[in-house]
Amino acid sequence: MTDTLHLNEFQAYLLAEDRSPVTITGYLGDVRLFAQWYEGHYREALIPASLTNEAVRNYKQHLLDQAAKPKTINRRLAALAAYAHWLEQAGYVKNARNPVQGVKAVKETALAPKWLDKKQRAALLRAVDKEVDDAVRRYPRLRLMYLRDAAIVKLILFAGLRVGEIIQLRMSDIVLDERKGSVVVREGKGTKRREIPLNAKACKALLDYMQVRPDIESNELFLGQRNEGVQSKTIQRAVQRFAKKAGLKMVTPHTLRHSFAKALIDAGVSLEKVATLLGHSNLNTTRIYTTPGVQDLEDAINELEDF
Repeated sequence: MTDTLHLNEFQAYLLAEDRSPVTITGYLGDVRLFAQWYEGHYREALIPASLTNEAVRNYKQHLLDQAAKPKTINRRLAALAAYAHWLEQAGYVKNARNPVQGVKAVKETALAPKWLDKKQRAALLRAVDKEVDDAVRRYPRLRLMYLRDAAIVKLILFAGLRVGEIIQLRMSDIVLDERKGSVVVREGKGTKRREIPLNAKACKALLDYMQVRPDIESNELFLGQRNEGVQSKTIQRAVQRFAKKAGLKMVTPHTLRHSFAKALIDAGVSLEKVATLLGHSNLNTTRIYTTPGVQDLEDAINELEDF
C-alpha cells in the first residue's frame, strides 16, 4: 500500500511543510484508513487516480452510517484534501480540482465552555442572589428550594465538588461559623477523602440554607421536596436555571467545577494544591487548567493595543 500510494514521499512533504508530528501521523493514518475502506467497498486496491470526488462522498457517507463523530469525519476529509493536493503537486494525478472540494464538512455541535471567566462567574452569582432575594420576599414556599440550590451552586463554584460528592454530603461533613468553614468529602472519586476550606460566600450560603432546612432525622445535607436526598438531576436543573437567568448558555455543574480550578490557577495557586482540592491523584489531570482558554488568548491580544 505504501509504495503504491507514495506515502513515504507524502510524509517527507509534510515534514518539509513543518507540519507537527501529531498532524503527520494523523494524516498518514487517515489515508491508510481510507485505502482500507476503498478496497473493501470497491473490491480493488486504491491508487492515486482512484481518489475521486465520488469515492470521497461515499466514504463520508460510510463514516456517517458508522456514527463517527463530526470532528473525526472532518479531520479525515482534511487529511484526504491535503493528500490529494500533494498528489497533484507531485505529478501523480492531473485533477481539475481537489476531489474533496464540494464535500461539505459535518457540522460540529458547539461544546460547552470548559470554565466561566471572571465576568461570567460574577454574572452567575448575581443571578443566584437575585433569585434567592425574590424567593424570600415573594415566594415563601420556594424559599427552602432556592436557598438549597444557591448553597449547592456556591459549594461547587467555591469548593469544586462533583455532583456525586454533593449528593453524598452529610450534616456532619460541614463545619461552619460566620466567616470560615470546611467541607469533608468522605468518598470522592477513587474513594479518596479530602477536606476543603470554604470561603465566606460559600459559608453564608450554607448557613442560610441550614437555618431553613427541616429538622428531621435524615442526616443528608441537601433535601428534596419530600425530605429525601437530592438527585443529580436536581443539581443539574438548579445550575441550568441560574445560568439561564445570568444569560449563560450550556453551563453544567462540571463547568462550575472547572471554573473553580481555573480561578485557582489564575490566582497563582500551585498545581499540587489545586490537585489536592479537586481530589486528583494525577497532576496531568490538573494540568489542563494551565492551558489558555479563549478569553485568555483574547486578553493576550488586547495587551497589544498599547504596543
